[in-house]
Amino acid sequence: MSTYRRLDDSDIPDSGKSTSCVSLAVLLGCLTVLGVLIAIAVLERPSPPKDHGTLPGDTGGSNFSTDQCSMDLVESIPQHVEYKGNVTHGIPLEQAWKDLISMATDEVLVVSFYWTLTGEDININCSSDIPGKNLLKDLEELPSRNVSVRVVTSVPTVRNNSTDLKVLQEKGVQVRSVDFGRLTNGVLHSKFWIIDRRHVFIGSANMDWRALTQVKELGAVIYNCSSVAQDLYKIFKSYWVMGQSNSSLPQRWPSEYDTDINKHHPLMVEADNVSSRIYLSSSPPSFCPSSRTQDLEAILSIITEAQHYIDVAVMEYSPTTRFLKPLRYWPFIDEALRIAAFERRVRIRMLISCGRDSDPAIMPFLESLAAMDSPRHGINIQVKLFILPVGNRSDIPYTRVNHNKYMVTDKVAYIGTSNWSGDYFLTTAGVGLVISQHAPHPVWRTKALQGQLRAVFDRDWFSEFAVYLNDLGNNPDCALST
Repeated sequence: MSTYRRLDDSDIPDSGKSTSCVSLAVLLGCLTVLGVLIAIAVLERPSPPKDHGTLPGDTGGSNFSTDQCSMDLVESIPQHVEYKGNVTHGIPLEQAWKDLISMATDEVLVVSFYWTLTGEDININCSSDIPGKNLLKDLEELPSRNVSVRVVTSVPTVRNNSTDLKVLQEKGVQVRSVDFGRLTNGVLHSKFWIIDRRHVFIGSANMDWRALTQVKELGAVIYNCSSVAQDLYKIFKSYWVMGQSNSSLPQRWPSEYDTDINKHHPLMVEADNVSSRIYLSSSPPSFCPSSRTQDLEAILSIITEAQHYIDVAVMEYSPTTRFLKPLRYWPFIDEALRIAAFERRVRIRMLISCGRDSDPAIMPFLESLAAMDSPRHGINIQVKLFILPVGNRSDIPYTRVNHNKYMVTDKVAYIGTSNWSGDYFLTTAGVGLVISQHAPHPVWRTKALQGQLRAVFDRDWFSEFAVYLNDLGNNPDCALST
């Protein structure tokens, strides 16, 4: 859950107008070309090293792994939130994290925006913080089991009373804080775990007791997949090195940070009668070696390649910068969605979170997307808000919100750590897990993570918590309704 409010920077190019487009059709074409040109400018990076013309392990566009990789969808559903009927659920987040800790024999690496695992950290006395306290205790005990623990977090942007990291350091845990404000004018917003360089967790959850009991989170855990774990470790290592007090960003990342796994050369794994192509994406561009697929690149390519449907669930969506000053229009994802709906007739469903802390400024952009919906003309864009009832827990800040950050299409599942506005892809650290799977129909929903993710989206979309914009009315639990 993002607790920071504002960053400072202005590094987004202004969009211009073409005066040579005289008809509507030509105008649309010009705008499309203009968007592409601007996107290329924003994504500009050094040319790949010459020795990467053919990446090691490249076999027909894929890297083949002998790892016995298995994957599970992970979720946290807030207390007192219940779905009607027989619906799909991911493994509880608390269970997944405790299982990973119990598996560790050598090393645990954790990246989180911030740490608040006890109610006292935010001056709250609440029994629902017990799972967080238990998790903190489990992490404290790891060094006594001769398990090395390293933690990377962001230099704090909001004050709290958290002593979690101090307690862990006293037990032998190594901690580094990365000053992304100094390095990129952003924050470290990634959330992931690496266990023994074999198992990984990537998802929306910070190291926060509210993520276990009061906030709706979603992620994925991948077991026995050293190829993915080693690749994610390269991202961890870049944070760790930049966590030194005298660090400065290199003009070109050394070869040890290069990856053989990316959009053009995904990792191929087979398990449980499911074949999967996997790669990791990352942001911001300044932290990406030339061989790493940038997070924005991944998202745009997923949208562009979809043929039938695109389902998006994110906490916050805005085709602007949200924290950089001055605020700028940032249309790349929004434009890609509109093109998919208009030109390729892809069905789009947008499920955007709304809580008491949501910013009403995003509402006009959601209404603009929804206004395009015109089944009579073959355009299908539907937008809903996901609103969790606060009940008697209004005293807990930044809670009762759908913190998910994922997309699923007819071709790909994407699970990320970033909200969908410009800052997260320009200055802020995030990671994405991209998976494309094939499996026989009987095992698609039960064994394929991609199928599970679509089922979870359908569950939320048709639930009582999802509301069309026109049906919002005056809801005290949604700031967009005021």
